[in-house]
Amino acid sequence: MRCEEQMALAQTQAVNGGERVPSDLWESRLRLHTTVRLRWFAVIGQTIAVAFVAVVLGFPLPLGQCLAIIAFSAWLNVFLRLRYSSRRRLGTRLASALLIYDTLQLSALLYLTGGIANPFSLLLVAPVTVSAATLPPRTTVLIGAVAAACSASLVTFHHPLPWDPTFPGAGPLSMPPLYSLGTLAAIAATLAFLALYTWRLAKESRQMSAALAATEMVLAHEQKLHALDGLAAAAAHELGTPLATIVLVTKELVHQLPKDSPYREDVELLNSQALRCRDLLAKLTKSPAEQDPLHAHLSVSQLIEEATEPYRTGTVNISIDAGPTLLQAGDEAGGREPIGFRLPGVIHGLGNIIENSVDFARSRVEIIARWNGREVSIMVADDGPGFPAEILDSIGEPYITTRPNRPSPRTSGGAAGQQSAAHAGGLGLGVFIAKTLLERSGAVVTFANRSGSASGAVVHVAWPRRGFEATSPGWGQPRTPLDQGHPAANN
Repeated sequence: MRCEEQMALAQTQAVNGGERVPSDLWESRLRLHTTVRLRWFAVIGQTIAVAFVAVVLGFPLPLGQCLAIIAFSAWLNVFLRLRYSSRRRLGTRLASALLIYDTLQLSALLYLTGGIANPFSLLLVAPVTVSAATLPPRTTVLIGAVAAACSASLVTFHHPLPWDPTFPGAGPLSMPPLYSLGTLAAIAATLAFLALYTWRLAKESRQMSAALAATEMVLAHEQKLHALDGLAAAAAHELGTPLATIVLVTKELVHQLPKDSPYREDVELLNSQALRCRDLLAKLTKSPAEQDPLHAHLSVSQLIEEATEPYRTGTVNISIDAGPTLLQAGDEAGGREPIGFRLPGVIHGLGNIIENSVDFARSRVEIIARWNGREVSIMVADDGPGFPAEILDSIGEPYITTRPNRPSPRTSGGAAGQQSAAHAGGLGLGVFIAKTLLERSGAVVTFANRSGSASGAVVHVAWPRRGFEATSPGWGQPRTPLDQGHPAANN
């Protein structure tokens, strides 16, 4: 299964104690502990503010009604802590209901204490900001609409603002209508700006986390292969002693049995097979340095052929042109084809770029490799529509995609093909993963469109020749634990 499909499934389904988690929970990232703690802060702050105005300043206000509203929030917190576990993550509907309640509760307090003229009316922005960071956009719009409606109502409907009755010109303080409308406009603008800003930051953070998780899944297969290598070496070590015993015993039996014995042929066969098993186990225990260089290293042409092979089954013609650039004086060594260490991540990254070109090409994909004494470069170009101008500068970032709605050659057919068709639009992670893997090997990846009358996209990948030709597994240094499964991280 491709990483895009894995991420799509991971975002819509998960297992929790053997049961499917409702999609309502996947849309919400607000924990009960968080909302209860924020509400306790609000209860304490509101109590202090009301007590200060009524007791310390001596301003007239309906103290009993204000404390009753605050007490209801306190009782709600107690109920939630008794009803649910503190680690429970709220569903979208319950989280929305609690945030709407917080908005209405604050609006009721403002109604009793001066309405929109109360300086604390700006706190109506808080529930909307929390929703923007943790809930879907449609929920944030709903809560924002409730907050805006409450703010508009408080312009007209409210009790007098608590004020010193002994102040010159005694009587309730009344703000000019124009000032109240200005305050309403300020609250509305703050609601929109903070909600949009917080939602954007939270979205980018979630996308980057999901993209890095997808990259880890891409490399998980190679990590399992290396783990199997370790298990094979351990099995070879443990089986060596019993096999040696079998070889010794069967050899003695061959010498002891008469030549005309009906069992002699069977014992000789058993001895030969035991010797064969011992030779096979000896190959498994060879160190990486003893492996066949053909499999430990590969040339530029072999790298391209291996990355291209899965995509030659379609109708798109793939042509490969590999050779040295025009040699300069004293650069005879630059004509020799570079040979680098085999890294699965690099093969996967280059293959992903070739796959994208095949998907978008009309009839032809060109792969041109060039090298000299300083640089090794591979260019992948197609004759498709090219990259849209509006996303050209953003290509390589997660969740940027214009993939056509058809399954890729790699996963067509069977259940895998059906899943690929279901998610053929992609999540925009393929190019991000490919670019990340190639850049870890020391390459520079650039994206462009063909110039002139020809149409199509061009992807250029370039390495310093010295880095490409590293004789030990060391193309680039490991940057994260994701590299632990690669030979480059183990040497």
